[in-house]
Amino acid sequence: MTSSFAPSSTSTVELKPSYNIPIVLVIAAIPLLLVQPWVGLVFTLFGLFLMFQALTLRLQFTVTNLDIYRGEKLIRRFPYQEWQNWRIFWNGVPILFYFKEIKSIHFLPILFDPNTLKSCLEQRCPRI
Repeated sequence: MTSSFAPSSTSTVELKPSYNIPIVLVIAAIPLLLVQPWVGLVFTLFGLFLMFQALTLRLQFTVTNLDIYRGEKLIRRFPYQEWQNWRIFWNGVPILFYFKEIKSIHFLPILFDPNTLKSCLEQRCPRI
């Protein structure tokens, strides 16, 4: 397995985690806790949940699939041949990754290096 910023389409690339979104949510929750405790608590819990996800989940781009692992256990496989479209929402501050398969639609928060994610997507499954 290779971890690279310039992935080749013949190697497996594991994305490095990014803690930007969880950290921003937890920091934004601090003043909210003083003004609106329940809203601040929701932001804090959601930020901590996303932090846990970033710590435990791993995305791997293989030659034929996007694989999601929790630790060493494969929990989901998405073959590129079933993908119809993908998009990363907002280029300046990427926070959401969307992709559509033949039978389903997926939205994932960007808890991984967005530059490597985009590079792998463009190489392995160009947008239609």
